[in-house]
Amino acid sequence: MPTIHPSAIVASTCELAADVVVGPHCVLAGRVTLGEGVVLSGSNYVNGEVGPVSIGARTKLWPHACVGFEPQDYKFKGATAGVKIGADCFLREGATVHASTKSDHATTLGDGVFMMVNAHVAHDCVVGNRVVMVNGSALAGHCVVGDDVTLGGNAVIHQFCRIGRMVMMSGDCAVNKDVPPFFVVSERNRIGMLNLVGLRRKGFPREQISGLNDAFRKYLYRPMPRPTVIDGLRALGAGSPLIAEVAEFLAGSTRGFVTGFGKPERGAVRAGRVGEEDEQGM
Repeated sequence: MPTIHPSAIVASTCELAADVVVGPHCVLAGRVTLGEGVVLSGSNYVNGEVGPVSIGARTKLWPHACVGFEPQDYKFKGATAGVKIGADCFLREGATVHASTKSDHATTLGDGVFMMVNAHVAHDCVVGNRVVMVNGSALAGHCVVGDDVTLGGNAVIHQFCRIGRMVMMSGDCAVNKDVPPFFVVSERNRIGMLNLVGLRRKGFPREQISGLNDAFRKYLYRPMPRPTVIDGLRALGAGSPLIAEVAEFLAGSTRGFVTGFGKPERGAVRAGRVGEEDEQGM
């Protein structure tokens, strides 16, 4: 039988695996499913009254982590698929995951997600596997985050943005455009280099990493027309799956995408700024 502290409140509609631990002053309401080995440390709220909440095996919530409450959206009408959290996740103190605004898909966290203190995942986000969100980092609504992404402290992502896999965002950075996979966000809306440490740890061959770095220098280091970037990367991607992945990620962008620190080519500047039709992020 689950271990439930006498001060906890668990609704009869909840389904708990046999070895679940529910600590003091927790509240589980509505349609909540907790997998094997889930631990709620104490003072956790898991709200399945708005929409169903599913938490995967061995996931642990530290005090005051809250899951499943209504989205912070004025347009929300009450129909939601809720929240789905994978296995082996850590939600540290004050972390929050809000229910989706849609009835056909839940706000979703993959396996092995680590949300540190006061990290936030908003409504309708889809977060991949092994994502690390450092203290105070936040995703606005409808964001998609790939596998193995790290968001530094207080890093923030605008609504509807996509973050490619293995991206690393420095602390206090913000983006309101898509970030291609494998890069490091060094400043607001700027990538500075490849995530070399992550690529090497994943065991990618040296020649693929070098080729991706050359592609960055040629097509992503400075703003240039979007078709030039995508066509150029696709051509290089014929011999490199990493470059091909970046090309197709950018081709699917609807918000535009971030670039490096290089200045735009001569003739692309008008009145001291990059022309909107010339900047790949527009």
